[in-house]
Parts: sequence; C-alpha cells; structure tokens
Amino acid sequence: MAALSTSATGATNAHTQITPGFHAIHANHLEDLRRAVVFICQQNPLPPLQSETFLVQSNGIAQWLKLALAEKRSDDGSEGGLGIAAGMDFLFPARFIWQAYRAVLPDGEVPEQSPFDKRRLVWRLYRLLPELVHTDEVFNPLARFLEGSDPDLRAFQLAEKVADLFDQYQVFRADWLAAWEQGRDVVISTRNGEKPIEEDTRWQPMLWRKLVKDTGADAHTSRSQIHTRFMAEGQRIAAPAHPSRLPQRIVVFGVSSLPRQALEALYVLSRFSQVVLCVHNPSQFYWADIVSDRELLKAERKRGATHPTLSQIEDADQLHQHANPLLAAWGKQGRDYIRLLDEFDNPDEYRASFQTPDQKIDIFSEHGTGQAPRLLHQLQNDIYNLTPLQEIRDEQRRLDLNRDHSVIFHNAHSPQREVEILHDQLLAAFNADATLRPRDVMVMVPDINVYAPHIQAVFGRYPSGRKRHIPFTISDQGQRHHEPVLIALETFMSLPRSRFGVSEIISLLEVPGIRDRFEIAEDEIPLARRWVEGANIRWGLHGAHRESLELPADLERNTWQSGLRSMLLGYGMGDDEPWAGVQPYGEIGGLQASLAGRLGEFVYRLETLWQTLQASRAPQQWEVLFSSMLEQFFHKVEGHDLLLLNRFRRQLEQWLDDTLAAGLDQQPLPLNIVKDVLLEGLDEGGLNQRFLAGKVNFATLMPMRAIPFRNVCLLGMNDGDYPRSRPPVDFDLMAQDYRPGDRSRREDDRYLFLEAMLSAREQLYISWVGRSIRDDSPRPPSVLVGQLQDHLDSLWQVAGQPDAPLTEALTTCHPLQPFSRDYFPQVQHARSLFTYEHEWRGAHGDEAAQQQNKPQSPQTAPPASKTVCV
Repeated sequence: MAALSTSATGATNAHTQITPGFHAIHANHLEDLRRAVVFICQQNPLPPLQSETFLVQSNGIAQWLKLALAEKRSDDGSEGGLGIAAGMDFLFPARFIWQAYRAVLPDGEVPEQSPFDKRRLVWRLYRLLPELVHTDEVFNPLARFLEGSDPDLRAFQLAEKVADLFDQYQVFRADWLAAWEQGRDVVISTRNGEKPIEEDTRWQPMLWRKLVKDTGADAHTSRSQIHTRFMAEGQRIAAPAHPSRLPQRIVVFGVSSLPRQALEALYVLSRFSQVVLCVHNPSQFYWADIVSDRELLKAERKRGATHPTLSQIEDADQLHQHANPLLAAWGKQGRDYIRLLDEFDNPDEYRASFQTPDQKIDIFSEHGTGQAPRLLHQLQNDIYNLTPLQEIRDEQRRLDLNRDHSVIFHNAHSPQREVEILHDQLLAAFNADATLRPRDVMVMVPDINVYAPHIQAVFGRYPSGRKRHIPFTISDQGQRHHEPVLIALETFMSLPRSRFGVSEIISLLEVPGIRDRFEIAEDEIPLARRWVEGANIRWGLHGAHRESLELPADLERNTWQSGLRSMLLGYGMGDDEPWAGVQPYGEIGGLQASLAGRLGEFVYRLETLWQTLQASRAPQQWEVLFSSMLEQFFHKVEGHDLLLLNRFRRQLEQWLDDTLAAGLDQQPLPLNIVKDVLLEGLDEGGLNQRFLAGKVNFATLMPMRAIPFRNVCLLGMNDGDYPRSRPPVDFDLMAQDYRPGDRSRREDDRYLFLEAMLSAREQLYISWVGRSIRDDSPRPPSVLVGQLQDHLDSLWQVAGQPDAPLTEALTTCHPLQPFSRDYFPQVQHARSLFTYEHEWRGAHGDEAAQQQNKPQSPQTAPPASKTVCV
C-alpha cells in the first residue's frame, strides 16, 4: 500500500492540528483500510487524554479493528498496528449521531433520550391505540386487528409493528413526517412528487399527529425534527454549542451502508471535526451506475480512475453486458451507498491534507497478488477490475482440480451432517497446511441458534489434547435460552403457566446462586431427587394449582404439597400407617433430614411467587416485584452469572423509565407482555460480545461480519433460508417508493454473500442441505449459490475435461449417515469422500475393521475430482 505508509518514527510525532473535513478512503481489502487508520493516527495523533472515536456496524468489525490496531509495529514501520489499542471508543452510528445532535445544538434542544425512540414509542402506542381506534373511522383497519382473544397482546404486537415503522420513517422518510405534521396526508416520491395516501392507510398520518400531540412539550424531539434543526444550525454556526462533547476525529470504519440522514449529519460534523470514512469497495472503478441511468456515468469522473471500457458506453442498457453479473446481482446495497456517498465526497478538497505520495486516497490492490492464479482470486479480481464477460470467455480459463481447491461445495442431508462434514474437512485442512490455525477460519450460518446444538455436539465431542480436537467459539448466540441463570429467570417469570414438573423445579436448584439462597449443597441434589421420586411427586403444586390449569380440583395426589407432607410426616413418625390420609415417606431421617425442610422452603417461595404473578400490575409494581424476586431466590452470585443478573436489573430500570415516559405509570400491564420485553432485551447485541477468540469462529451472517480470513465457510445456504426473508408489513408505505439507502433484509443478505466471498483469502467453502433426510429427494441450494455456480459453469472449464460442468467437479455429495461404507473403501486412494471418525469402521464387519484404525490422513486437501452422490 504505497499510497499510505509511514516510517517507524511516525508514532513519536508531536501532536499536530487536526484539520476538520469530510474524507473518504476506498479500498477493496480491510487490511489496507486498517493500514490507512494506522497511518492517520500516527501522522496526526490526538492530544493526550482524548479518545479516538470509531463508528462501526457490528461487534465483529470492532473486535477485529481493536486487535489489528494493537498489533506490534514492524521494525521498518511498514506493517503492523499501533502497538497498543487504548483510549478508543467504538460506537454504533445511530447512537453517536444522537450524541452529536446534543453537542452541536444548544441545551434543552435535544433530550438525552427522545420520546420517539422505538422503545418508548412502543409503549406510548400501546396506551393510545385501544382508545384511538374507536374515535374515527379512519382507524377501522387497526380496530379489526385488535378484535379477538387477548386484546392486550394484540395491542402490543400492533404497537411494536407501528413503532418500528415510524422509527424507520424518522430516518428514511423525514419529509413525509414533516408533511403529516402540517396536516397534509401525502407521501412524497423522489420521482413523482406528492400524492395522496390511499384510504386504507390514511390512519398513519393521523396517528403520527396524535403521537406528536400526546408528547406535549417534547413534540419537537423526534429524530426527523431534530435532524432538520441540526442541519440548519450546523451549517450556519461557527462552532458547536458544546465543543468538548465532539471528538476531534471521527473514523467510520467498514460500514457497508449508511442512510442519507446519517451521511448528512456526518457531512455537517465535518465542519467541526475531521470525518474519515473508510469504505470497503469491491471494485477500483466506479460501479454505482452499472444498472442505473446513463446520466450517472458522469459521477465516475469525481474520484479515482475510470474504467477504460465502461466509461465509453453511452447506452445504459449495454452496461448489463459489460458489468460483472455477480456484482450486479448482489451489490445493490453497496451500489446505493457509494452513490449516496458520492453526493457528499469531493476528493479535490482534501487530497493535499493527507500528504500521501501522489495524493492518493483510494487504496486498491488485486486479490492473490504474488500467488499462482486460483479460482477464488479470479472471481474476486473479475469484480475488482469489472472485467467484461467477453474478455473472460476469450481467456478460455481452465481449472486444475488437483491443485486448486479455493472454491468448494458440499451437499449434505441435514445441518448435523453439514457440521460433521465441516469438522472432517477442517481436520484435513489443518493436516495439509501447518501454518493454518483455527483463528484463520470463519464459519457463518443464517441463524446460529439453529446450528449451535450441532456445533456443540460435533466440535465439543473431543476434549482439548485429543488429535481431533478443534478449538471453537460460538458468537451471536441468544443468551436467553443458553445461560442457566437466565433460563431460571424465565422459569420464575413463567410460573403462572407452569405445571411445576419435577425436572423443571429441581433444575432450578442446579443454578449456584439459587442453591446458595436455600443453603442446599450441590451434592445434596441427587438425594433430593431420590426423595422427590420416593414421595411420588410428579407435577403440580396442589389441587388449586391443577384447577387453574382447568383440571379437577380434587386431584391432590402426586403434587408437591402432598409429597412434602409425606416427607415431613415420615420424618416425624417413620414409615408407619397413614395419618389423616397422608402416607408417610420413611426415608427422611438423620443429619440429612434438614434437606426436606430447605426443599419445602424453596417450594413454598415458588408457590408465593406463583400467586403473586397472577394479576396484572402497574410498571412500578412490576419493578418492585421482580427486584424482590431476585433477592428472594439468588444469593452469593458471582462471575458471569452476576454480570447477567446486573444486566437484567439494568434492563428492568430502562423498561421502567420507558413505560413511565410513555404515560403508563397507572396502567396495569399483563405478565406475558412484560416478561417477553424484559427477556428479549437480554438478547439484544452490543459491542461487548465475545468474538475473534483465537479459535474457529462460528457466527451469524451479519452486516460487515465478512472480516478477512484465510478460510471462509458458509453453512446452511439452502433455498428459502438464505437470503433470509422477513414477512412484509402490508402497511409499510416505503415499500411502494424505494429510495437509495433504504434497508432490505434480502438485499442485505445478497451483499453479505458478496462480502463473504471477497473476504476469503485462500478458500471459500459453501455447504447446504441438498438432499431430503426423509426420502433423499434433491433440494436446491440458495439462489445466490445457484447464481455463483451458473457463473462458474459459463466461464470456466475443467482442465482435461472440457465437457464436464465445473461445479459438478467442485461439489461433493455426501451420504446420509457418517458411518456409510463409502467413507471406508477397500482400497485407499485419492477420493472426495473421507472421514476421521475411524470408530465407524467396526460397523462394516471384520474386513473393514482390519484396515487402519483411522483413515489415511491426507497430506494435501482431498481433491474434489469427481462428484460422489449416494
């Protein structure tokens, strides 16, 4: 990266003035963007005690950048990081921009938290909707939804959807909200101007006006209104109202998309701070117009080089014939972002301020430089160079399957088999390349919660020290159903609908903090289980509890109450005749007898909590009840469990603030709604989740999660599962008027797939469930995988097999079972099918068992020279 380099003494430069401005640095490698950040921080260090501010899109990119900046600098100063990563703030863009509003505008203009924030808006709508739907016929569509069983839950579900929609309107359609507040029931199209809202959705502007009126003195604090004032004041004033609240430098690193509102805010902030956008750009040429109108061709001349072919095309329709089809199909999100950014970016204004050789601000380099051409690098470089399809065809590319394993496909019968196959493939890869480490491998799936049990079962099978052990870590996993202390919290809060089954209640005592509260030792739990079973306790507190579950009230037998009576009677009388209809359980006695009393105290407190949770309560009453619940059931909580309980307490405090701010201080709220809101909040991601722990990383495909790794593996690439679909909201008016920068889950996923392919440095591994586990019928892969395979088949051939489709040669179809005979052939040879699970050899008889006790360890990655379908 000759454009941005510095000497080894750069870190010792004295503090220099940080010049405000709006700077955009484009690169096709995150490593080069990292070098640019190091260069900037070294050449223009901030004053002591001031923190660098980084805006990132995900926890993954934040962790990667921290580790990269903390790397030791090389002796010549050309490589490495800063040597230390301290005094750095990593924030999400939306949160930072709200802080910037408060820094630039005068006191009192911007509250610490807006009443129009989504969390608070939900509860305000929950309060207003049941009243409003009967005040005007325009709300009839909402009234029909609220009819039926459980109106409270229906009202909350509707409030959530409307709050989410209005939250998006504040960011993406601020002009609509401004018109609605003026009494104009219109939507504003970028092409057709204003048009009236259809009758069945006219409730939206009316509801927005009701919300604005209901907030009273805070009616001016919606994000859209504050942004409008910020833009006007920010361009007029000479200095912000609170300069100390603004950082001198703001680095936006690796964000794949920002809404126009955020870019506008950053552009205004560049009058007071240095704003540096580090943009991950797939191509060195301007490509935001490859499927757009031809008048946008002039934008390519604003920055960098122009493509020698595309710049000469005058007919927009011909761009489709020259642009890379994968970039055109998957790159819409990035294309819109670069197009938006181009409206604000003017390189001529700041090239000189970087003082770099040739004043370069774009840092591009080909993929796989210095290596023999490989299929993966050819794919990446075709996008990087926007190579026309005809040029690729003219090259007559051939793939040597014995040497090139940079792109491989695996077809399995289930997620479990996908993970088992991946484990074998990684063992082979580590065996073939001694320099490959677990931290060099990234595995991404559409939903980590679906794959987490399979990952734990397969990769967690072998303890550390075993040859087949691969260290791994799972990120993005929902804690609510994973952490025992949170599972216990949910069990407590769900008692009104609980059957009080034995396993459910005893499992609560396996949480250390609960055990300590009732002074029950861990080694006493097996004894408690034996006593519970001996006393014939099965389920239910008592007859009244069973009656609440719509069962006869006289069913007292086998309940906790009857069983505990038997235990205590047995302690007092021994194994004697029944007394007062109670059969004594005579096993209770000696020094262990106190355990029965402690167990009875635990069940008694559960019964009290069960009774207390029956009725709806006002928010403050719920807060008191849940705080009391924590005190009554937890004691001496330490370590990670303490952090989780403190997080629950903070969540409870935040929820109480939100409900009180929405005017719900006197309104009773049902338990089922309160419980779900509190527990779902514990699963919300932040920038403090564990990631990049030096092991094989398993994670969910998320924006800008495509950090560079030597091997990138994508599992679960099934048709219908990826791109992920989200049921559309039928009253979303933005769906009828797309604007550049609008978010779409499917477009996000397409761009994620592109980023994943570009982030792989040596191998791209793609797996899907391509066969039914029931009848072995074929199942197609994701449409994105299909597009990639079609692209490969049309432009590459197998060396020596010109008639063989390339993707068939790159695809391995695996059998249904891991012990299939196909994994253990009579004669060892280079093959597509292999396994390191040598224990299965015994399942194929003596002859197979006489083979080696484990399969031949491949010295090179097994060549996918043929497709094996079983």
